[in-house]
Amino acid sequence: MPEGRVRTLRRVVITGVGAVTPVGLTAPETFENLAAGRSGVGPVTLVDHKDFDVHFAAEVKGFDPAKYMSGKEARHLDRFSQFAIAAASEAMADAGLEVSKLDPNRAGVMIGTGIGGLSEIEAQYRRFMERGPSRINPFLVPKMMANAASGNVAIRLGLKGPNFCVVTACASGLHSMGEAFRAIQHGVADVMVTGGAEAAITHLGLGGFCAAKALSTRNDDPQGASRPFDRDRDGFVLGEGAGIVVMEALDRAQKRGARIYAEVTGYGLSCDAFHITAPDENGDGGFRAMRMAMEDAALSPDQYQYVSAHGTSTQMNDKIETLAVKRAFGDHARKLAVASIKSMIGHLLGAAGSVALVSAALSIFRGVVPPTINYNTPDPNCDLDCVPNRAREMKIRNVLVNALGFGGHNGTISLGEFSG
Repeated sequence: MPEGRVRTLRRVVITGVGAVTPVGLTAPETFENLAAGRSGVGPVTLVDHKDFDVHFAAEVKGFDPAKYMSGKEARHLDRFSQFAIAAASEAMADAGLEVSKLDPNRAGVMIGTGIGGLSEIEAQYRRFMERGPSRINPFLVPKMMANAASGNVAIRLGLKGPNFCVVTACASGLHSMGEAFRAIQHGVADVMVTGGAEAAITHLGLGGFCAAKALSTRNDDPQGASRPFDRDRDGFVLGEGAGIVVMEALDRAQKRGARIYAEVTGYGLSCDAFHITAPDENGDGGFRAMRMAMEDAALSPDQYQYVSAHGTSTQMNDKIETLAVKRAFGDHARKLAVASIKSMIGHLLGAAGSVALVSAALSIFRGVVPPTINYNTPDPNCDLDCVPNRAREMKIRNVLVNALGFGGHNGTISLGEFSG
């Protein structure tokens, strides 16, 4: 850049949304069920769970890859990549974007995942043990690799711009969206297809979280098991799915008369540098990510109405996130809606933040905050307004979306009502 030249940051908007979740196979269906407070949790059907401590999860139900790809293509893709392709296809169609009218070098894909193709790893290890190395599927590596979703979506759409996969555990999808925002903001791309995908309800996925004692064990009440911020919460519910948005430079979106759901106004990220699975006891990492996002958006705390919380339903996460929100917003924290959609769809790991952002964009567009269901007993350590049990119609000008992951990874994105 020539000396003295100042780069002007571009404004970025969301023009398309897509989702595959335990409560819906599209973004509108997902949001309608979230707003209605419907749970997607039920008995595990994807794996034999008889020897596990937990017998329920939030599975995607009725998903048919044949609606999005040929049988041959489906066999070459792990379930998480199939989810990503379905949600990306929906988001592109929703945005009204025709690939033939895009400059492929100025459009990219960033789709994160926390774990990637775990089911394929398990299947091929079993095949190796039973039949030997010569019988390993030659598609093992391209199916299991974490960047498979980003790569396959780009191939299907012919998008040749920025493309990579962020892997930061449960912050992966949101971090991918934040980096896509930056790519457009700084002029590296004009359009980004971005989000997260996960399909880890497998023997090792379910068994691993059981062994870590991270999951709720309410086997007698699966739909009541995920209860963020409730005093009697006892762990999260494992979920799966994908959330994808189309982000676009504002000038481009306006030129083609696109519908705009929300504007992406800020992005913050940090690390606790404290413990591989436990959050910093002072909520420092989450606090810094939220403040960074607000500062990036040039907004003050009192300009926000809603925080889409990470809200996992574990004792430690919800307590520490509440503390972080209080530190970030000060007295205004008491006036915020601070709700968690994980109460209905469980914890989608690397896709958690991306589905939350899809939901938050629709909350702004429709003026509705989905509830935190299963909130029955207040916890003095989680004493904010978690929108208990019933959705709330309200005007939302600005919202923060949080995603906090193992490893101490924290991400926050600020969304705003588009005002021209």
